[in-house]
Amino acid sequence: MGRIIGLDFGAMTCGVAISDPLLITAQPKETIRRTHENKLRKTLARIEELITEYEVDKIVLGLPKLLNNEEGERAAKSREFAEHLKRRTGLEVVMWDERLTTVEASRVLDEVGYGYVKKGEVIDKLAAVLILQSYLDFLSNSKKDI
Repeated sequence: MGRIIGLDFGAMTCGVAISDPLLITAQPKETIRRTHENKLRKTLARIEELITEYEVDKIVLGLPKLLNNEEGERAAKSREFAEHLKRRTGLEVVMWDERLTTVEASRVLDEVGYGYVKKGEVIDKLAAVLILQSYLDFLSNSKKDI
């Protein structure tokens, strides 16, 4: 089994994290930035490059549900992005509840003293780490139950 890529898909950015080969930890990779929300070609191309480089065989994409567990406009855009990813890569895309991951990422960065500008540079990839790590922990716990 190859690595897993975790994505935090936002309006103008896409945070990226990659699992280690043993699927235990998630490491931040980068934040892919767009100049327009609907221009996804370069974002998808960069994700494809990372998938090849790291021998990824699964994608975990954050699903931004509302606190009441319903799905709003951002969730619809994430599901649409998932379809683009499936078509472009042929890989399984797991939609993973990401409620409050950006809030948690911001809190962590505040705790370690990141300023507003510096925080903007890393918050998306840290959110991707939190999404992917949550999924990896789920996989690990699922194996223990077998």
